[in-house]
Amino acid sequence: MEPKWLEWAKQLQSMAQAGLAYSKDIYDIERFEEIRKISIDIMAHHTEIDKTIIKDVFAGDTGYATPKVDIRAAVFKDQTILMVKEKSDGRWALPGGWADIGLSPGEVAAKEVKEESGLDVKPVRLLAVMDKKCHSHPPSAAHVYKIFIQCEIIGGRLQQGTETSAAAFFAETELPPLSAPRNTKDQIERMFTYLKHPQEPVYFD
Repeated sequence: MEPKWLEWAKQLQSMAQAGLAYSKDIYDIERFEEIRKISIDIMAHHTEIDKTIIKDVFAGDTGYATPKVDIRAAVFKDQTILMVKEKSDGRWALPGGWADIGLSPGEVAAKEVKEESGLDVKPVRLLAVMDKKCHSHPPSAAHVYKIFIQCEIIGGRLQQGTETSAAAFFAETELPPLSAPRNTKDQIERMFTYLKHPQEPVYFD
């Protein structure tokens, strides 16, 4: 689970962002600006990242603060699952990425699989909606919901993508080194549970 200081910093940033979006009183706006500054100070103190970068990345949004959405595709072949090797860290993950404006979750899953592995797929089933903070990912400045969608192969061939250096299928007992910010061992194992037990209900939280 994420450390308390990160939880507090994100809560303060969320309150400040909402307050700045809806407040009209100049004194309230000043207070929310100060709350946002405190959230930036907390992040800077614990991460040693420059405050300007933190402000742009962590505290630069406007409007009501909402979680980001990360969509991952579970693509099975026989008793194996598709994974892609990320160029950014050299580790493996389910194909996926941030949700795109204008695309449904299923469309995002299919797009990411094509871009990262070369395979054409169709989304067939929602498997899980997980709050990233409830799982053993490294701490993240963003509050993220992760959506896992099962997809079926309809064409294409395996190849690397712009952000991936390889794509391959792995058995549950032979998983490669995982990209922990993107997926955990427990999450991959849960995907295999759906392969073995198709009637398993959708997982959430």
